[in-house]
Amino acid sequence: MPNNNENKVLNVPHLRFPEFIGEWKETNLSSYAKKITKKNKGNVISNVLCNSANLGIIPQSDYFDRDIANNENTDTYYVIENGDFVYNPRKSVTAPYGPVNMYLGDKTGIISPLYLCFSVKDICCDFLLHWFKGNAWHRYVYSHGDTGVRFDRVSIKDDTFLNMPIKVPVFEEQIRISKLLRAIDERIATQNKIIEDLKKLKSAIIDKLFCHPNESSPQKRLTSFTEEWHQIHLFDICRRIRTKNSNSQCALVLTISAQFGLVSQEDFFNKSVASDNLEGYYLLQKGDFAYNKSYSGDYAWGTVKRLDIYSKGVLSPLYICFRPDTTRIDSDFLVYYFESKKWYKGIADIAGEGARNHGLLNLSVNDYFKTVHRIPSLQEQKAIAYVLNKLTSKISIEKKLYDNLLLQRQYLLQQMFI
Repeated sequence: MPNNNENKVLNVPHLRFPEFIGEWKETNLSSYAKKITKKNKGNVISNVLCNSANLGIIPQSDYFDRDIANNENTDTYYVIENGDFVYNPRKSVTAPYGPVNMYLGDKTGIISPLYLCFSVKDICCDFLLHWFKGNAWHRYVYSHGDTGVRFDRVSIKDDTFLNMPIKVPVFEEQIRISKLLRAIDERIATQNKIIEDLKKLKSAIIDKLFCHPNESSPQKRLTSFTEEWHQIHLFDICRRIRTKNSNSQCALVLTISAQFGLVSQEDFFNKSVASDNLEGYYLLQKGDFAYNKSYSGDYAWGTVKRLDIYSKGVLSPLYICFRPDTTRIDSDFLVYYFESKKWYKGIADIAGEGARNHGLLNLSVNDYFKTVHRIPSLQEQKAIAYVLNKLTSKISIEKKLYDNLLLQRQYLLQQMFI
């Protein structure tokens, strides 16, 4: 006869510390969590918080650069303390069922009644926090909530959420798991700071190594270069790309992202927003540049990017496309020049006042190629590009390490929890 015990699925994770061998307890979140109902009666607390998927529970003014609840009646807001949990049902790319975070601030805060707030006891807070960083609870929310009522928000009752099943080990094992994952979180935070510091260093170096069109040389020079930089028009060093995508020979539609450069439109938007007929689109080859006249707060005069990650692609005729003359301008130097803000003045001088219209700069193609710039000799261009390429490579290496740490944490979250 078959042994039923052999077919029993034990409540144990795939990966655990060797000194722990018992099964985990199967229970509900409500065994440890209690909904917070205390309100900010009389508006006595002014520390308004919000729950961000990427930043955690932080002051609202830090997230929005202003306190949007400053002039509102906040007596319906929940009062939370250090160690309390908050569920934000708003969906995002990094939190498809909304984030659950723990408040780590020392100061008592208040938070919108749109959130579910709960305090916990008889469980390691860090263990529970990391459990919510996994996706085991997503299946419960998906089956017991309504994710389709609003496209941006999960609809689930508070009591239903708190009744979700959870499997928990003994307290000592909770502590061991938490310490390991906390150490990895701290290493990830350190690695992220390394990357951000390198990016700031790169921006500072770029700012010093390039100059405005009305300056004869930059603030800092590489050793052995002393000649003045010469003033040129963009048409002196680049030629406009007019080649169209005849016979629809290329189907890879590109878009310009200020952060990621020239990327696949479908990958960036998760859909194609291009015309069905691509024959009127410009055909770009790897190494070609494109200028996006759309402006934003961080990119007051638009952005210029080079096609680096594909051999070719097509781009809407709304963009201005061009190819550098490599006998006069080093392509890598040009990439870093357009990462600086030194070329803004050339655009501003031609565009002038009243040049902005519905998010686009009112700048013609001919005027764009007439913009004035300042560049050094080809030899100095290559030397500057060499220095910045080394720094860019360093950032790329650190970013790969950061990504690997994220993968390691995700693997442990999948293997060390049930």
